[in-house]
Amino acid sequence: MEKLKQNPIVKKIGLNRIILVGVLILMYIVFCIGIKGFAATGLDHIRNTLNYVYFLGFLSLGVTFVIATGGIDFSIGPVMFCCALMAGYCLNSYKWPLIPCMIFAVVIGTLFGIFNGWLVAYMSVPPFIVSMASMNIAKGIAAVFTKVQSQSWPQSKDPVNGWFRNIVSYKGFPTGLVVFLIAAVLCGILLYNTRPGRYILCLGSNREAVRLSGVNTKKYEMLAYVMCGLLTGIAALFFVAAYTTVQPGYGDQYNNEAIAGCVMGGTSMVGGLASILGTVIGVTIISLLQEGILAFGLGKDFQLIVTGIIVIVAVYADVSARRRKN
Repeated sequence: MEKLKQNPIVKKIGLNRIILVGVLILMYIVFCIGIKGFAATGLDHIRNTLNYVYFLGFLSLGVTFVIATGGIDFSIGPVMFCCALMAGYCLNSYKWPLIPCMIFAVVIGTLFGIFNGWLVAYMSVPPFIVSMASMNIAKGIAAVFTKVQSQSWPQSKDPVNGWFRNIVSYKGFPTGLVVFLIAAVLCGILLYNTRPGRYILCLGSNREAVRLSGVNTKKYEMLAYVMCGLLTGIAALFFVAAYTTVQPGYGDQYNNEAIAGCVMGGTSMVGGLASILGTVIGVTIISLLQEGILAFGLGKDFQLIVTGIIVIVAVYADVSARRRKN
């Protein structure tokens, strides 16, 4: 095992990420063998998995920044729905053009990020309390704004705005995957190769040392939440591009799934360590698992159970790894 760890390729990619890729491939093989007709309709299952990856991936990328600081955000799912609902209401009821509605969705998510970051960084309110409050605020605002009505976004047959669906798939080509991977690369560059990103990581490692070195820790902690809000707004667009209709009062389950994908990929829950590549792989595993559960004929309840177990296992693995290092 030690020789394997010292391999240059393994060291560059990371043994944990290589194992995750192996788990992903093994899962797909197991589903093909264990589920009747899964292999025959493989392209459909891959397409469904990717539709799940897009919006959940953006949520996970956003929460990676927050967790890297040692914080947490449980509001991302409801905020995503709030963005989609409010912008959808402007599209359907106020007859706004599509592009301003898309921008509005991203702005709403960013405003929630600013709000959360300000409370956590400058008002010193615990992240858990802030995120729980924002979750309820997002649900309430969306319900009031839309008069508790579900909202539908343009379908591909729409002669004017049908192009909106192309952000997910264009003539069978997964354009959403390309956009998501580009976003992941940009997030990786920001987190690992820029001063703000390094400060965000350092906040999770030793906040007091960063503060004593003269760094404005509040500014960079708030930046992490703003990035999370921005990416949550983008996630809303990919959700409605894949599934068209969004209903008030939902979104909670995606919090745990996004955090599970993030932590599974190697981001530490206590902060200071984050892996964008690991998050991408972890989210793909979560998405394929959800598709496999549905293919088995099991419902959403089983998805929640499995996701909860994954969160526990991922966090336990993170704690165990830190104990061994110490």
